[in-house]
Amino acid sequence: MMTDFREEFALEHKFVALGATETVDEGLKIEGYASFFGEEDRGGDIVTPGAYARSLAALEAKGSQVKMLWQHDPTQPIGVWDEVREDKRGLFVKGRVLTGIDRGREAAALITAGAIDGLSIGYRTVKATRDGKGRRLLNELELWEVSLVTFPMLPSARVGAKGDSPDGFALRELARAFEDARRMLAQE
Repeated sequence: MMTDFREEFALEHKFVALGATETVDEGLKIEGYASFFGEEDRGGDIVTPGAYARSLAALEAKGSQVKMLWQHDPTQPIGVWDEVREDKRGLFVKGRVLTGIDRGREAAALITAGAIDGLSIGYRTVKATRDGKGRRLLNELELWEVSLVTFPMLPSARVGAKGDSPDGFALRELARAFEDARRMLAQE
């Protein structure tokens, strides 16, 4: 089957909820899963285990890194991903939203308030197949960026920190974020 060049090299996005946050001198630390293996998203795509392995290895070999963007806008980098790795659950990311820049301060405030809680991947599909139900299985992806977003494509995804159970963890982190926001507002 012939593939249209524009379709083959088009940047795609997938979304999941954002994980833990922590304020630090150099920004707001965040972590979570940008992608979960085996879970169908709203577009009917399912990422398979190992889909990011080659891309992550290639980035590491070049001394490059996955970019942290605001709402997939390449003109608005807002931080750095200090860790991007596959594990048995999916694509785990850990990084810092840089509050020394205007958009970073805005993003940190929105995250802390709970207004933004989504992560989304920007990638190019390298290898994909279809299952018997018409869903696309994403077997190899070239990962370009992970963005902070308003609406995640994979709304049922749960996040945890370093292997914690996502049940309860997300609620504790949300409670902590609200308490931090309350303290910040009380100081003003």
